[in-house]
Amino acid sequence: MASARQVLCLCALLCVPRVRCEPIRYSVAEEGESGSVVANVAEDAGLTPAQLSARRARIASPDGRQHFGLERATGRLVLAERLDREEMCGRSLTCTLAFELLLENPLQFFRVEVAVEDVNDHSPVFPEERVTFQIPETSDPGSRFPVEAAQDLDVGSNSIQAYSIAPENEYFSVSIRKRSGVEMHVELVLEKPLDREEQPELLLSLIATDGGSPPRSGTTQIHIVVLDVNDNAPVFTQDVYVGQVLESATVGSVVLRVLATDPDVGLNGDISYRFSNVPEDSQSTFTIDTVSGEIRVTKPLDFETTQKHEISVRATDGGGLSALCKVLVEVMDVNDNAPELVISSFSSPLPENTEPGTVVAVFAVRDRDSGVNGEISCALEDQLSFSLRPAYKNYYELVTLGTLDREETSQYLLVITAADAGSPPLTTTQTFTVDISDVNDNAPVFNQTSYTMYVPENNIPGVLVGAVSAADSDAGPNAKVTYSLRPVHPTDTNVTVLLLVVDENDNAPLVLHPAQDSSLPSSELVPASAEVGDLVTKVVAVDADSGQNSWLSFHLLRATDPGLFAVGSQNGEVRLRRPVTERDAVKQKLEVLVRDNGRPPLSATAALSVLLLNGLSQEHLPQQELAVQDEDSSLTIYLIVSLVFVSLLFLTSVAAFVACKVCKRKDLKGGHVLYGTGNLQSSLAAGAAAGTLPHAYCYEINLTTGSGNSEFKFLKPILPSVPPQHSGTGRGVDDAEDFLPVHNSMGDAALDISGTPSVGHLNGLPFN
Repeated sequence: MASARQVLCLCALLCVPRVRCEPIRYSVAEEGESGSVVANVAEDAGLTPAQLSARRARIASPDGRQHFGLERATGRLVLAERLDREEMCGRSLTCTLAFELLLENPLQFFRVEVAVEDVNDHSPVFPEERVTFQIPETSDPGSRFPVEAAQDLDVGSNSIQAYSIAPENEYFSVSIRKRSGVEMHVELVLEKPLDREEQPELLLSLIATDGGSPPRSGTTQIHIVVLDVNDNAPVFTQDVYVGQVLESATVGSVVLRVLATDPDVGLNGDISYRFSNVPEDSQSTFTIDTVSGEIRVTKPLDFETTQKHEISVRATDGGGLSALCKVLVEVMDVNDNAPELVISSFSSPLPENTEPGTVVAVFAVRDRDSGVNGEISCALEDQLSFSLRPAYKNYYELVTLGTLDREETSQYLLVITAADAGSPPLTTTQTFTVDISDVNDNAPVFNQTSYTMYVPENNIPGVLVGAVSAADSDAGPNAKVTYSLRPVHPTDTNVTVLLLVVDENDNAPLVLHPAQDSSLPSSELVPASAEVGDLVTKVVAVDADSGQNSWLSFHLLRATDPGLFAVGSQNGEVRLRRPVTERDAVKQKLEVLVRDNGRPPLSATAALSVLLLNGLSQEHLPQQELAVQDEDSSLTIYLIVSLVFVSLLFLTSVAAFVACKVCKRKDLKGGHVLYGTGNLQSSLAAGAAAGTLPHAYCYEINLTTGSGNSEFKFLKPILPSVPPQHSGTGRGVDDAEDFLPVHNSMGDAALDISGTPSVGHLNGLPFN
C-alpha cells in the first residue's frame, strides 16, 4: 500500500503544472533529537499555517522514509528521528536529504533539501589495536615502516587531521603522506640506529587526532622488536677463575662454574663451553658442562701428585664468536696418607749378651701429606728392654735398654706406631720381630733332685731299668745334653739314682722242721691222755723270697686218720682234733703242704710220723720229754742271740740310710720313682701292709751329664740268704722304701723302722 501511494504521489507531482524549480534548502546537524525544529517551511514557501491545514499539506519522501515531520499548525519542519549522517551517507563529504512538501487542494509541491551537517561524533579507529614490527638492529636511519592509517567516520574537519607518537623517543617519528589529496599514508621513520643489546624492544603509542571540537583521537600500540645481529662476542664474568677442591672430593663433585655472557639473543646468544689447550692430566681429571659451564671432577684427585691444575676455557656463541678465560684449580690436601716407615737397617737375631744401648734398627718416617697432616710423631709400645730415640731429622733408632735373657724371652715383638697430626690422625704400625740368639750361659738341670728305680731280680742284661731327664735352658748345640755314670758327687750337673732290686717268687718254701733229708724221720709221741687241741708238733719252714712271696701257709695234705689231727694254716702247728681212742692206729703218718703267697705260688711238703702211746709205752715218755726240753732250751738261746744280732745290724743300717738321705736332700730338691715293672708299687704296698719285707738288695747309680765314666755300686745283702731248696716261677713285689729285710740261716725275720720284729718260726716254735 505504501509503495502504491508513493507511486500515485509521484505521478500527481509530475502532472502538477505548478512546480517550483529551486528547492528550499535547509541544514541540520546530525544526531539532533527527534522533534527538533529544522525550519519554518510554510513561511519559506509563502504559505500560512492555515493554508497548510486547509490544503492538507504533507511531506513526501522518494525513499518512503520519513526523516522529518511537518507541524501544520505552525508550519515548522521538525526531525522525525535522530539522524546519523555516517549511516545515511557514509564517508561522503556531503549528505543531503531531499523530500517534497505536497499540497493537495489545489495540488502543489515544493522541493525541500536538508543538508545533514557532520558532527564530530566518531573517534579515529586503527585497524589493529597492536602492531608489531621486527626491525634488525643494523637498519639504517631513515628507514620507513608503513602503518595502516586510522579511520574516522566523520568528514571534513572532523576527520583525522594529525598523527603523533607517544612517548616521544629518539628512535622513531611518524610521517604522513596524502594520497589523491585525501587518503593519508602513515609511516614510522627510524631516526637513530637501534641496538638490541641496549634496548631490545620499544613499546610506542601511535595517536590519530581528528579536527573536531573538542578533538577526538584513536590509539594503536606499536611494538618494536629489535632483531639481534651477532655483533657481540661472549664475555666472561672473570678473566681468571680460582677454585679449591679437597683431594677427597668424590667423582662428579662441582669444582666451580665459569660464566660468560653474550648480549645477543637466540642462536647468537647461545653460549657453549669447552676446554682449550688443557694438559692431558687435567683433561682426564676434569670435565666441563657445555651449557652450564660447571667444572666437575671425573676421577679421584691426589694432592701428593698434582697440587694445582691450570685450565683454559673457551666460550663460543651460536654465531661463532668466542672468548677465553683461565681456570686455576687448587687441590687442597686432606689427611689421606698414613705415615710411612722406611727401614734402613735391622739386626736380628741379637745375642743375649748384647750390651745395653746397642742399635737394633734404624728407620725413617715420612708422610706424603703436607702441613700438620704431614707432621709425624713415633712411639714404642710399652717395652722395658728396648727404647726409641730420634737420630737425625726424620730418622729414629731402636736401641736396647737392659740386658737380654733368651731363656726368659726368646723373641720380642716391638710395635712402633707413627701418627700424623691430622684430624682425625692417621697411624701406621711397624712390628719388628727381634729374635734373641742363645749364649751358653746355663748348665743342664735334672728335672728331679734324685731318682729311685726298681728292677726285678733275674732280669735280662740290657733291660730298661728307668730313665733320667735333664734340660738345658739354652738352645741349639748349647742345649744338647749327654749322660754318663760317675761317682756320687752331687752338683748342678749330677744326680743320684737309687736302684732297688725287686724280689720275684723264684724260691720254694724250705721245710726246716721236721728235717726231710734224714733217712729215718723222727716220730712225734702223743700220749693217750692228750686232749683236744694239744700241740703234737710244729712244721717250721722258711722262704728265701721276700714280701708276699715269702708269706707261707700250711695245709694238711694227707693223713692216716685225717680226722685226728689239724694243722694251723698260719703257724704250721699240728694239734689233736679229737681224743685218741684205742681204735686209732698207733703209727700215724702225716703229709703237710707248705705254700708261699707268690704268683704263681711255690710249695713244699713235710712228712711227719706220729706215734700214739698207750699204757705200755708210758715208761719211755719222761726220757723223751727231757730230750725235747733240752732241745727247746738250746733253740731258745740261739734265737735270742740271733734276734739281738739282727736288731743291732738293722739299727745300724737305718742310721746309715737316714744319714745318707739327709746329705742328699741338702743338694737335691726332690725325687721320683721309676719302676722296672708295671705292678711293683702296688705289690710292694700289699707286702708292707702284711708285715713281710723284701730282701735288702739295694743299688745306687750316680748319673752325670757330659761324662763317659761310669760306676755301678752294689750294696751287698746285710746277712747271707738261705739258699733256696728249689726254685719256682712266682713273682711278687713290695714297697722297700721304708723297710729293710733281714735274713738268717734259720728263717726270715723282718723289722720295720720302729725296730719291732715280725712273727717267725724256729724249730716249730713261735717267736717274737
